[in-house]
Amino acid sequence: MHPEEFRVTSFRDLSSTTLYAILKLRVDVFVVEQQCPYPELDGRDAEPGTRHVWLSRDDKILAYLRILDDGDTERIGRVVTARAARKGGYGSRLMEHALTIIGNRPSVLDAQAHLTGFYAKFGFTESGPRYVEDGIPHVPMARPQGRLATSSVSERRRPV
Repeated sequence: MHPEEFRVTSFRDLSSTTLYAILKLRVDVFVVEQQCPYPELDGRDAEPGTRHVWLSRDDKILAYLRILDDGDTERIGRVVTARAARKGGYGSRLMEHALTIIGNRPSVLDAQAHLTGFYAKFGFTESGPRYVEDGIPHVPMARPQGRLATSSVSERRRPV
C-alpha cells in the first residue's frame, strides 16, 4: 500500500479515468447515497479557473473537492469522502490542502447544515440564511480574506 497523495489539476488536464472516478464518487454519494436526483454535471467543472483537488491512494480517490473561481472569491464545493474512507480524517486533510491553495483570498461554500461545525474548524462562519436544497438543509458560509487556516486545526480536528 502506498501513502496518500494530493492531486490538483484543471479539467482539461484530468485523464478520462480520473474524471470518471471523480464523477462516479460524486454521483455515488450525492445522488445515490443521499437520494438527491439532481443534475450533478452543472458545467462548472470545465470552467478555466476550476481546480479539482483530491486525495488518493493507489489510484483510488479517497476524498475530493473542487475550487471554483467566482471572481474575487474562491468557492469550495462538491466536498466528498468515499464511504470506505470515512472516519479516516481525509476530509479534514483535504480541506487543509484546499485552503493552502486558496491562501488568504476570501472563500465561500454552501455546507450541509449538519457539517457547519466541521467547516467552522477551518475559519468558515455562517454568512446567510439557511435554505433547503434537494431536501437537505444547507447553510452559506464564508471565510474572510486574510484568514489562514490555523495550525491548531490538525490538533483538534475530528474525521468526517
